Amino acid sequence: MNIDIQEYLPLLIPLIIAEFALFGYALWHILKHSNYKHGSRVLWLLVIIIGMNFIGPILYFAVGKEEE
Repeated sequence: MNIDIQEYLPLLIPLIIAEFALFGYALWHILKHSNYKHGSRVLWLLVIIIGMNFIGPILYFAVGKEEE
Protein backbone atom coordinates (compact mmCIF):
# COMPACT_ATOMS: atom_id res chain seq x y z
CA MET A 1 0.00 0.00 0.00
CA ASN A 2 1.58 3.25 -1.16
CA ILE A 3 -0.03 6.47 0.11
CA ASP A 4 0.68 9.71 -1.72
CA ILE A 5 0.68 12.50 0.87
CA GLN A 6 0.42 15.24 -1.75
CA GLU A 7 -3.07 14.02 -2.49
CA TYR A 8 -4.15 14.84 1.09
CA LEU A 9 -2.32 18.17 1.51
CA PRO A 10 -5.34 20.36 0.58
CA LEU A 11 -7.18 18.81 3.55
CA LEU A 12 -4.25 18.54 5.96
CA ILE A 13 -2.87 22.08 5.71
CA PRO A 14 -6.06 23.87 6.91
CA LEU A 15 -6.46 21.32 9.72
CA ILE A 16 -2.87 21.84 10.87
CA ILE A 17 -3.30 25.63 10.77
CA ALA A 18 -6.56 25.40 12.74
CA GLU A 19 -4.96 23.08 15.30
CA PHE A 20 -2.04 25.43 15.97
CA ALA A 21 -4.30 28.51 16.04
CA LEU A 22 -6.62 26.89 18.58
CA PHE A 23 -3.64 25.73 20.66
CA GLY A 24 -2.05 29.19 20.56
CA TYR A 25 -5.24 30.96 21.57
CA ALA A 26 -5.90 28.50 24.42
CA LEU A 27 -2.31 28.89 25.64
CA TRP A 28 -2.55 32.68 25.50
CA HIS A 29 -5.89 32.66 27.34
CA ILE A 30 -4.61 30.34 30.09
CA LEU A 31 -1.49 32.43 30.66
CA LYS A 32 -3.44 35.71 30.65
CA HIS A 33 -6.23 34.69 33.06
CA SER A 34 -5.95 33.25 36.53
CA ASN A 35 -9.53 32.11 37.24
CA TYR A 36 -10.95 28.86 35.88
CA LYS A 37 -14.25 27.03 36.39
CA HIS A 38 -12.47 23.78 37.19
CA GLY A 39 -8.82 23.03 37.89
CA SER A 40 -5.76 25.25 37.97
CA ARG A 41 -3.44 26.89 35.47
CA VAL A 42 -0.97 23.98 35.61
CA LEU A 43 -3.74 21.44 35.02
CA TRP A 44 -5.06 23.27 31.95
CA LEU A 45 -1.58 23.78 30.56
CA LEU A 46 -1.00 20.03 30.81
CA VAL A 47 -4.38 19.29 29.22
CA ILE A 48 -3.78 21.48 26.17
CA ILE A 49 -0.17 20.34 25.74
CA ILE A 50 -0.89 16.62 26.09
CA GLY A 51 -4.17 16.79 24.18
CA MET A 52 -2.93 19.20 21.52
CA ASN A 53 -4.83 17.48 18.71
CA PHE A 54 -7.92 19.70 19.06
CA ILE A 55 -9.11 17.80 22.15
CA GLY A 56 -7.09 19.69 24.78
CA PRO A 57 -7.95 23.23 23.67
CA ILE A 58 -11.59 22.32 23.05
CA LEU A 59 -11.83 20.81 26.56
CA TYR A 60 -10.39 23.99 28.02
CA PHE A 61 -12.88 26.25 26.26
CA ALA A 62 -15.82 23.95 27.03
CA VAL A 63 -15.03 23.07 30.66
CA GLY A 64 -12.27 25.25 32.10
CA LYS A 65 -12.68 28.76 30.74
CA GLU A 66 -14.24 31.14 33.26
CA GLU A 67 -17.05 33.33 31.91
CA GLU A 68 -15.88 36.92 31.51
